[in-house]
Formats: sequence, C-alpha cells, structure tokens
Amino acid sequence: MANGMLSRRGLLTRGAALIGCSAAAHPLMSTVTFASAPWEERLVVLILRGGMDGLDVVRPVGDPAYGELRRTMLDSKKAEAGLPLDGYFEMHPDLAPLAPLWQAGQLGFAHAVSTPYRNKRSHFDGQDILEAGTGLDVPDETRRDGWLNRMLQTVGGMESETAFAIGRDELKVLQGKAPVFNWSPDAALTVTPQSRLLLEKIYHEDALFRDAALEAIDLAEMARPAGTDGAMTEAPKGNANSVTNLAAFAAERLTQETRIAAFSLNGWDTHRKQENAIRGALGDLSETILTLKKGLGPVWAKTTILAMTEFGRTVRENGSGGTDHGTGGAMLMAGGAIRGGRVFGKWPGLDDASLYEGRDLMPTADVRSYAAWAMRGMFGIDRTLLERDVFPGLDMGSDPGLLL
Repeated sequence: MANGMLSRRGLLTRGAALIGCSAAAHPLMSTVTFASAPWEERLVVLILRGGMDGLDVVRPVGDPAYGELRRTMLDSKKAEAGLPLDGYFEMHPDLAPLAPLWQAGQLGFAHAVSTPYRNKRSHFDGQDILEAGTGLDVPDETRRDGWLNRMLQTVGGMESETAFAIGRDELKVLQGKAPVFNWSPDAALTVTPQSRLLLEKIYHEDALFRDAALEAIDLAEMARPAGTDGAMTEAPKGNANSVTNLAAFAAERLTQETRIAAFSLNGWDTHRKQENAIRGALGDLSETILTLKKGLGPVWAKTTILAMTEFGRTVRENGSGGTDHGTGGAMLMAGGAIRGGRVFGKWPGLDDASLYEGRDLMPTADVRSYAAWAMRGMFGIDRTLLERDVFPGLDMGSDPGLLL
C-alpha cells in the first residue's frame, strides 16, 4: 500500500465519527488486494498461511518411500484414497471438486518448491520472505516491499484503483510504492446524501481529509447488494469474511478494470490430526477457485491463479497424527490461461539420502520462478526486470511452459 494511503487510513480513523461509521467498520482494511493495469490478463495470488503440506495435497504415491513415511495417516480409517493425476502423483480427495479443472487442463501443481528461506522454519519469517519475494541476502529495506507491488512499479499506465484488500489479514505481497486500495467485506457505513454534502463542505479546503473520507464511502458503496438504494447501512449477511465472499468480490472486480488480485487463506498449520485439520483448508481452497471461475465467466480464459505457501512440512508424521514445519512443498496453479493437467518440477525422491537435512522434502525449484514466468508470459515483463527488481537475486531458470 502506498504511503499516502497509510496516512489516509489514520486520518479516516480519527474522522470517522463525523460520518457515522466506526474505525472497525470502514473499508480500508486488508487481505485481498486488487490492481488495475494496461493489459487484459488477470493474475490472482493466494497466500496459503500456515505451511501447506504438499506431500498430502499432491501425494507422490509412485515413490516407494512415501507409503512408509505416511503409514499411519494413509492407513487411518478416515483416510480416503487420492485422486489419480498422472500415474505417479495423486490429488488429495478433498480437492475432488477441482477434478474437472484438472481434466480440462485448467489445474496444475508444482512440486518440490520453496522460497530461499531455510532452517528456522518460523511462520512469520517464512511468510515475510514469501511475500517479499527476496532472499535473506538483500537489504531490509528491499524486503519491506511485496513482489506484486514491485511488479506493478515496473510497468506504466497504473491507475488510481491499483489495489483493494478484503478482510483483516495484512498482505505484505502488495505493500510498496505502487498505489493499493483495500476493502473489507464487513464494511458498514451509514451516510445519507445530506451527510455526504455536509462532509464535502466541512473539508472543502482540506483535500486530504475530503478525498480520504469520500473514497471510503465510495468503496463501501461497491459492496452494497445489487438493487438497493441509498447508503449501505449494514454488513452483508452471513460470514462476511468467508472465502465465498472474498472470491466473489474478487471476481466482480476482475471482470471490470482490476487486473491483479491477492488474498490469503488460513488453516494450513497441521501439527495435530492432519487428516481432519487439512480438510477445511482444502475445502476453502476448492471453493475459492470455483467461486472465482463462476464469477469470472469468459474472463476465466485470461486468468492465472497461483496458490503459494511459506514452506512445506516434514516428510515423516509426528506423534500426534500431523506434520511439523518443513522446507520443500507444493504450489497450485489454476485458470483458463494455464497449461494444466500436469505436475511441474523435478521430483527429488524421498529416500533418506535425498531429504533436506534428513527430514524435509528437498527443494528442486524456487517457487518464485513460477510466479516470475507467469508474469513474463502474461504481462511481457523483461526477464532482467523480474530477476533484478521484482525478485532480487532470482535465477528464473528455463521456462516451465506454465501458460498456454
């Protein structure tokens, strides 16, 4: 988010009483961010917070070591067989709603990927590195910007509606100098036409207060259900932060002038009883993607979705039926613009000699390289800019052929 927006947010908080809204209800919050840009392709980035277990989501059943490493989880009475993908990998059964996308070539995975983060396995550090898109060898000030924001800074023609955020989680992936708007699905403003007129008169000579307050009203009105008149006086019914609401609003914006969207999905930290814990997260992920597909309509054909997590999990189960923080993992990609129906990447194997530090899946590719190649193919950004400015220090390697 641009520094100007940050200052506006603070000013709105102090001036909110004048227009009858609380600081908690005003729409300048966080989680889903959108950006408009001078191209037709759409990019959606999903941050899967908690460390998704790629070995459970995309199961390497063709590796002879896998069954032994995950014996208890696979033999559980509650365990269901995976869905065959390519003869070597199977997809977790709770991603079954996405099976038609796989068959249509609109769903794919990359395995044995990671960020440059190693050894400490902290959620906070791992997510910071993932969203900054840097290694640990770059200056701290570089890591303050998110890689999506730096990408926006490399292209011209950015409009004022560069980004929105839905929900309450902080999204560092879009923080930076490029302008970013934020929106919360539980925004609630009560503003009559008379109140708006009064507000304009009070702040007529103070452009910063005036524009910030009116911007908040305009964003809240975007959330008003179709067919209603006047000011929005209550939040949407149901769980305003549900993945359906987040994805539906994202799709609505993406069918208009927005071209970039990013939001986070939680629930991937599966230390205990993973077979139960991961099901809700996989259900949310499936629902998010299918809601986007439905809402995007014909725009789906121009859309790429990248779902990324801060690190993978240990190859061996722990004593409580879960897995601990690891290194190599998997990412998911979907959309009508991708060349799916494939598991990308070089498989390192799960024998003891092939593991990272004897406990984790060995990374064979940088997760940032897939994002870089997606942006290269979608937006035509020069490779030098991607490796130097967007992802400092990245070697993109050879083109994996991610896009059609």
